[in-house]
Amino acid sequence: MREWWRSLFTARTEVAPQEMDEVKTLRHGFERLDDESLKRAARSATRLTEVVAVTTVVASRVLGLQMFDAQIDGALALAHGRIVEMQTGEGKTLAAVPAVAWYARSGNGVHVLTANDYLARRDAAWMAETYRWLGLSVAAVAQEMTPEERKSAYQCDITYASANELGFDYLRDGLSLCPHEQVLRPFAVAVIDEADSILLDEARIPLVIAGGTIEPSAIAVDADRVVRHLVPHVHFTSEQMARNIALTPQGVSEVERLLPCSNLYDPGHLAIMTAVQDALHAHTLLHRDVDYLVQDSSVLSIDELKGRVVRDRRWPAGLQTALELKEHVTRHRQGRVLGSITMENLIALYPAVCGMTGTASAQATEFHELYGLEVTAIAPNRPVIRRDLPDRGFATRAEKEDALVDEIRRRHQSRQPVLVGTSSVEESERLSARLQGVPHEVLNARNEEAEASIVARAGDADAITISTNMAGRGVDIRLGAGVAELGGLHVIGTNRHESSRIDRQLRGRAGRQGDPGSSQFFVSLQDPLFLKYADGPANRGDGPESPLSSSDHLQRVADGQSLGCRLFLRKYESVVEGQRQRIADRRQRVLTTPSASELERLVTLDTIDELWSDYLAVVGELRASTIWVSLGGGNPFREYLRTVHAMFQELTRTIDEEIAARLERATTHGIEPRQRGATWTYLTTDEPFGTMTERVMRRLAVMLHLVRS
Repeated sequence: MREWWRSLFTARTEVAPQEMDEVKTLRHGFERLDDESLKRAARSATRLTEVVAVTTVVASRVLGLQMFDAQIDGALALAHGRIVEMQTGEGKTLAAVPAVAWYARSGNGVHVLTANDYLARRDAAWMAETYRWLGLSVAAVAQEMTPEERKSAYQCDITYASANELGFDYLRDGLSLCPHEQVLRPFAVAVIDEADSILLDEARIPLVIAGGTIEPSAIAVDADRVVRHLVPHVHFTSEQMARNIALTPQGVSEVERLLPCSNLYDPGHLAIMTAVQDALHAHTLLHRDVDYLVQDSSVLSIDELKGRVVRDRRWPAGLQTALELKEHVTRHRQGRVLGSITMENLIALYPAVCGMTGTASAQATEFHELYGLEVTAIAPNRPVIRRDLPDRGFATRAEKEDALVDEIRRRHQSRQPVLVGTSSVEESERLSARLQGVPHEVLNARNEEAEASIVARAGDADAITISTNMAGRGVDIRLGAGVAELGGLHVIGTNRHESSRIDRQLRGRAGRQGDPGSSQFFVSLQDPLFLKYADGPANRGDGPESPLSSSDHLQRVADGQSLGCRLFLRKYESVVEGQRQRIADRRQRVLTTPSASELERLVTLDTIDELWSDYLAVVGELRASTIWVSLGGGNPFREYLRTVHAMFQELTRTIDEEIAARLERATTHGIEPRQRGATWTYLTTDEPFGTMTERVMRRLAVMLHLVRS
């Protein structure tokens, strides 16, 4: 089946010019049919143009929405396996329906992957009746569903699900002890909404399934106590924007005195050194209400790109514990990693992939290099008449914020609605405090439950909405009565983001479907983009005009570094991903072999799972220690390949031997395999080689140890 889909995509890579004309001709014929005749025609359509044409007519009757030419163009491009760029407000959700229906005809199932559960439920419910007219079943997957409900949803012709939720189901299926516990069937097609977010921004972030309990080490408690006594610039230095921190020689001596520890950089004290580094990172580089919130005695990560709380994301175990100690909240259990997969590797399991987003063209190279996908830009149905005003530049953040407040007050006097996009919870609340006397709403990760009502009013006259990136993607702000005459929605960005796509998404909240609107960014030399990527005053300049000329350049630098990082990590990840697939295939054969006794299958599966978990832990340590190889003058990737290959050969041999030994013991002594404990899933950070701080400190550890010895 995988080969069949790939051959289909190879044959159909370009949208033929005559296809649109054919769709229009067929649509006119279908429009003359009564409902029953249309249903019969819909279920008997076989050619792509037939399916697209009949779906447009069905959608018109069911939803009362006439599909524009731009949406039909988008549907055809999706059906040809492309990443489709459509302007914000062009109706991507509806445009995907004909392509989804086309793919679903195979009967192998289509997954429509969304950014969150809410969108999955909304879109599935919205389009359900259209699909049913076409003879197709549809369901949505949500976090609270039972395994039985999930299995039923995945058996439908079309399943809407968040990309993360589907990934976690895949990991859970990989630990099933009986075939009936698995909820997924073999992957066929993925149609990805907000494709740049899922395929690029989240591509490196591993999805993890863990089990068992590992009690937080007492070392972490001691490290937290010690770090609270350290003085910045005396005991440690930090480079905030580069996420880099290091102990000074005086700091090393102070840590050794307080722990006490005779030599922090002795290889035998690596766990202590790492705990101190994690505590330093937590106290110095991660900030409350910027990187995370504290709610209900928990540390909750804030997604930098979306501005939303990610309730199932954790930092790597040591750093998560350090944050919980810093904030004096309940320390959560840290379990053994039983399985892990990145979003990039998960999507690679699909024989056929396509997607849509409002911002793809700028990352066309990444889509091609990482996924072999081409980008097609669709002209908007109506010309965009939004006025994108030149950026306003300032030397300092204080000057910028003074001008921001003045601009918001000036716009408010004209009754024009204003959406202000900020970079963090802390910034949104700081700006809100300066707008005393001006009625406004604040939307951030602290009050997500109010999102729908706030957004519903954001396009009304007099409305001022201060938001984090929550309002920057997928949010449809409709203009209230008389607002078009006031100039439409005005969008203000308080910073330029590292990714220009985030800025474009924010701008795209205004001027949708030919509406009037405007946008403008306020930037300063003290913004994170300039502090992190400008190489000192020479590049940043020393006047207020310099941000205007360099922000675009710095965003290109950031995008280039991001792509380089993805390609670098992919090189390392691909090795273990190939091994994971070999283990997963072997495990699945054992699971589905009917001739195996109940006992034999359970012992075999339990052994594979346990040894694979051990293997992942060792590989993690190997990755973290690659810096040692480079310090010794060796080639770290070549050494990594050699070591991982040898380790995997040893793993497969050990699995065979251990299965035989455990089966013999079970047969002779009646020993049952241990019961599976509770498991849970979470996201971690996109730094599988450790944080920059960790790598720097490991480098220092080696160098100082060599000096001292």
